[in-house]
Amino acid sequence: MTRTTPVCKVYKVLTPLSHMEAQSAIDLCREAIWMAMMISLPVLLSGVVIGLMLGLFQALTQIQEQTIAIVSKIVVMILVAALLFPWMTIKMIEYSSDLFLSIPENMAPF
Repeated sequence: MTRTTPVCKVYKVLTPLSHMEAQSAIDLCREAIWMAMMISLPVLLSGVVIGLMLGLFQALTQIQEQTIAIVSKIVVMILVAALLFPWMTIKMIEYSSDLFLSIPENMAPF
């Protein structure tokens, strides 16, 4: 007598039914990196611009105080992050929902 059903029901549950294509995985990683860059760019760019302006000001006036530049950059970056927090949140929610909704189309049957 031959069995057509598996002996262990757990085996059937744990067997993967599908896998992800290599190109899909690469695309998902690329999109995640792009999203991280797009969200962090305004905050980092504001820090760079303020740092350059304060560096130029300190060089012209010969003020050699490092706390002015550091505290100014921190304050500006926190303000930019606070102002853009709603936009950042919306972008992350859109990315997350698109990612979860694309799971069925990214999975290919064996």
